[in-house]
Amino acid sequence: MARQLDEQIVARYPVGQRLRVLDVGMGQGTQALRLARAGHKVTGVEQDVEMVAAARAALAEEPEGIRSRVRIVEGDGRETGVHFLPGSFDVVLCHGVLMYVEEPDALLAGLARMLAPGGLLSVLVRNGDALAMRPGLSGDWAGALSAFEGDTYTNRLGLQARADRLGTLTSTLAGIAAPLHAWYGVRVFTDTEPDGAAPPSERDLELLIAAEERAGRTDPYRRVAALLHLCGVRG
Repeated sequence: MARQLDEQIVARYPVGQRLRVLDVGMGQGTQALRLARAGHKVTGVEQDVEMVAAARAALAEEPEGIRSRVRIVEGDGRETGVHFLPGSFDVVLCHGVLMYVEEPDALLAGLARMLAPGGLLSVLVRNGDALAMRPGLSGDWAGALSAFEGDTYTNRLGLQARADRLGTLTSTLAGIAAPLHAWYGVRVFTDTEPDGAAPPSERDLELLIAAEERAGRTDPYRRVAALLHLCGVRG
């Protein structure tokens, strides 16, 4: 996913341009720190106090030059209008957030308003068109049949979450003036890997990443990926 995001940034902005990035639901700050190391100015929004603490701890380990490029705001991603002016950012990230939001349209509309004209909205969601894949490939036939009945599922943390569908999100992005520009599948082949599995060798990891990257860009494989990465561009 990081490579896909970088690809879209490079395609839209001159090399070396320092971008204003908003990371909504930043978690422990992995993506925010990666972009700050690349020279961008990143504002992260997170409401989970434990995640905020983890992000601050990770940031504290960075050199001053990187720390100065990251701002952490403790708050709800649905209230970006309280903290920021419209058009304040070149890139807005919303990764792994929509699955915990019952009505995502209002959140996405608010995030789109944060974008400057031509800005990039990057959204990562659970793929509602492929919910039966993980239980089916794991031999959980009851779980696979149940997955056909709706858009909710239990994630690996044991939490109830909601999935989104490509067609619905495409319409939503068009309606908030950030129409879909590109989309990818994420975790096409690796979604059933157990947590804590031994890491592959360096060579196998190289091949795995190459296979996932290729599948994530290619039909029909990307349509059955566990996650969808959608990139909209503000008109």
